[in-house]
Amino acid sequence: MNELTPATAPAIWDDGEMLECVSVVPEMADTASFTFRAPSGALFAYDSGQFLTLEIPAPDQPGGVVRRTYTISSAPSRPRSITITAKAQSDSMGTRWMLDNLKPGMRLRAIGPAGLFTNAQSTSDKFLFLSAGSGITPMMSMTTCMWDEGRDLDIVFINCAKRPSEIIFRQRLEQMASRSPGLDLKFVVEEPDPYRPWTGYQGLFNQLMLGLMAPDYLEREVYCCGPEPFMTAVREALAGLGFDMDRYHQESFGAPVESVAEHPALDDVVPDDDAMAEIHFATSGVTAKVAETDTVLIAARAAGLNIPSGCTFGVCGTCKVKKTAGEVHMVHNGGISEDDIEAGYILACCSNPIGKVSVDV
Repeated sequence: MNELTPATAPAIWDDGEMLECVSVVPEMADTASFTFRAPSGALFAYDSGQFLTLEIPAPDQPGGVVRRTYTISSAPSRPRSITITAKAQSDSMGTRWMLDNLKPGMRLRAIGPAGLFTNAQSTSDKFLFLSAGSGITPMMSMTTCMWDEGRDLDIVFINCAKRPSEIIFRQRLEQMASRSPGLDLKFVVEEPDPYRPWTGYQGLFNQLMLGLMAPDYLEREVYCCGPEPFMTAVREALAGLGFDMDRYHQESFGAPVESVAEHPALDDVVPDDDAMAEIHFATSGVTAKVAETDTVLIAARAAGLNIPSGCTFGVCGTCKVKKTAGEVHMVHNGGISEDDIEAGYILACCSNPIGKVSVDV
């Protein structure tokens, strides 16, 4: 049996060599997977979840190129090629050019791979992957790599999309899940496709969905990628449920980071058990001092005031009241609209006062 020696082992690609496109596979409207090889035959070495930066022709830009960063959607367990999956937004320049012009045989310069968003060094064996839109790409890489390595999967894989037809990699994931009981797929859509009934989760991701989809979320290592409002909602849901946020990892939807120093600080407001707040119930003329971890509803009841309520966890909207001053930390489950929030309304059952707050009660 011939053994590879350092002299005969395939070289590892580095970004001094251009990449050659070998296939372009449409995934859905304005989205495609672009696969590249190294013309020299070199292999690709990277960690699942990392990204590439591509230099894309742009004659009207300084230098004639634009640099765009894309998470690698293929797995390092398949090292002969490397794939990025890109979705063009309305203002896309680089991705739009690739969708319209990039063909097999063409070559692009790339920088990388790089990035810290990976589970390659994780010691956990239970994962919760949360993504929205094309934020699914690093989760696909991580899942495929663990699958290829023959690991006993224990993954709750949640992806949110506008419609079922916009779930990237759906068929591929379903094929993997049909052969591994440890890959638990959950899809959430905002609305169904016309004339195609949807029987899964519908709406915006929230705490209730998390509890139903992953009842053992406290035991899992969490990886999250998507637009910033989505990641904020995920963080708030987890923090509100007592999750250890040291086990939470996220990748920016628009700007993956290469070093620890580049990680943006997560300045989420989290109610503090030891911090006191003051709520002024303006209509009743009552002022109450409470802990930040008490909700407006609990404070009202303790003061002998009545705010009509129903579910008590932010779904029914019965406890909606007008906030006239101050700030609250509200993690709701769909019981209030964005228009109402902008108008100053809150749900008393899931709003924690921060500092001094005034409400019309």
